[in-house]
Amino acid sequence: MIMQGVLLMLHLSSVVVWLGGMFFAYVCLRPTAMELLEPPARLRLWRGVFSRFFAWVWGAISLIAGSGLIMLVQHGFATAPRGWHLMLASGTVMFVIYIYVATGPYRTLSRAVDAEDWKAGAAALNRIRQMVATNLALGLLTIAFATLVI
Repeated sequence: MIMQGVLLMLHLSSVVVWLGGMFFAYVCLRPTAMELLEPPARLRLWRGVFSRFFAWVWGAISLIAGSGLIMLVQHGFATAPRGWHLMLASGTVMFVIYIYVATGPYRTLSRAVDAEDWKAGAAALNRIRQMVATNLALGLLTIAFATLVI
């Protein structure tokens, strides 16, 4: 069996990468990009940012899901705290939203930037923004489930 401490470290580190990246992008990078860059440059920036960030998120999601499920099985699903079950449910919704963003609006954004279709790119970026806001809120809720629910 993998040591509980190693699993928890992998789990939490991966959560920090994913949620911290969403927080930074939404609260810091987005407003600055809106202030300083014209739409073509802003859309190119976001495509590049997401390209790098999404590579990290795929890894983070894999580690979050893997470590979480191993800890849940080791503890026993039936005897796990209620917060763990809520964390599993909200985390699953977050994964689904991320997969939608990465395979839908992000691909649309990439194609639009390549075609210099700034209107379509802006619409795709707006959809990504909405989903990131949703996932960020869900992520904070998931942390509450993990720490406040008994």
